[in-house]
Amino acid sequence: MERPKDKILVVDDERSMRELLSIFLETEGYQVDVADGGKSGLDAIKKEIYDLIITDLKMPKVSGIDILKAAKEISPDTGVIIITAFGTMESAIEAMKLGASDYIQKPFKMDEMRIVVVNALERHKLRKEVALLRGEVKKRYSLENIIGKSPQMQNIFSAIPKIAASNAIVLIMGESGSGKEVVARAIHNLSDRKDKPFVAINCAAIPEGLLESELFGHMRGSFTGAVSNKQGLFELASGGTLFLDEIADMPQGLQPKLLRVIEDGVMRRVGGISDIKTDVRIISATNRNIKTAVSDGSFREDLFYRLNVIPLTIPPLRERKEDIPLLIEHFLRKLNTNKTITGRAMDILMDYPWWGNVRELENTVERMVVMSDSENIDIDDIPDEIKIPRILAIPTDIPQEGVDIDRIIEDIEKRYLANALEKAGGVKTEAARLLRISFRSFRHRLSKYKMQ
Repeated sequence: MERPKDKILVVDDERSMRELLSIFLETEGYQVDVADGGKSGLDAIKKEIYDLIITDLKMPKVSGIDILKAAKEISPDTGVIIITAFGTMESAIEAMKLGASDYIQKPFKMDEMRIVVVNALERHKLRKEVALLRGEVKKRYSLENIIGKSPQMQNIFSAIPKIAASNAIVLIMGESGSGKEVVARAIHNLSDRKDKPFVAINCAAIPEGLLESELFGHMRGSFTGAVSNKQGLFELASGGTLFLDEIADMPQGLQPKLLRVIEDGVMRRVGGISDIKTDVRIISATNRNIKTAVSDGSFREDLFYRLNVIPLTIPPLRERKEDIPLLIEHFLRKLNTNKTITGRAMDILMDYPWWGNVRELENTVERMVVMSDSENIDIDDIPDEIKIPRILAIPTDIPQEGVDIDRIIEDIEKRYLANALEKAGGVKTEAARLLRISFRSFRHRLSKYKMQ
């Protein structure tokens, strides 16, 4: 797919200069719009988002400084180059203080203009990356961060490099906490797009109106609160990967717009009037049965087939228990601790169903490391809700010291609750049916033993 060109606006009241710059910049591979003076320039930046604006300083009524101020108000990330035949140190300082990318004096050589434009666009791209990463720790993910020796995980390890070598759309399915985003990042980091952004968004966590703006961007004034033009995640992820988590929960009103981006490679900002080319790899994920969502009409069938080019299923942790010791060892190293897990504690951790998957296991390991007073993490350090014995034998003989019958009954009940949940695949109504109790009673018992 052809990558979108950087878009440049040339503002000058002299026709010859507009034509000269337009021809030169188009020859350099840029997409160019022209405005015949300051007023036309203001109209243009209100209607479109530009990567760079090149404007003359001295123009009737609306000057280059006015263009610069308006650009920084309407589209703060856009770069601005000021050109003039009346260059003075004072005007240069004023322009730079207001946020101009550079300042160039007429007459200039085209080689000089080429360098100034390239530098300004590089700074523009850096500003976009900083905005994208602001507020989060930039973390490098790799295949090594996916731990497992089970056959299911070995199959995933074999598939990831093959998937990464293509640009095909990927749909990752798996329960919450199973590591879907880690797998998506591994695909990105092993691909040719690894030096470009990896952008993730949870489609279920953002209201429909805001989600459209987040994905596709918006134009100033397109809705209440849109005080400036904003690029969406499709543009911020240009050349890289866009990870759409919880895709099955995407609002129905947005589904045809996503389908158009996939099919045609173009999108339109909220309130925009022009199409924009996109060059992103889409990886989506869901913890729901997306085929059920297609069947009940909440998810478009044609969009499902577009997203399901390469399906990848991450198995739940309870189906690959041989990976639990490896994961625990990995988390202990990650926590930089010398503490170890005793054999009997490991047996209990191996037997627990881990409904929260790898994320729950990691949180539990960290909790045990923090709370344990010993170098050896033992049964007493395991949270009560996890201590469900694998084998409960009711004693036929009562020992001399007696037995705690309430604890024995409690342990038996916990075991049956956990086993019923596992057999029912986590569906509580089905687990209650297997135990021949009401759903209300089943939910009360889970709450009583803190087994949520």
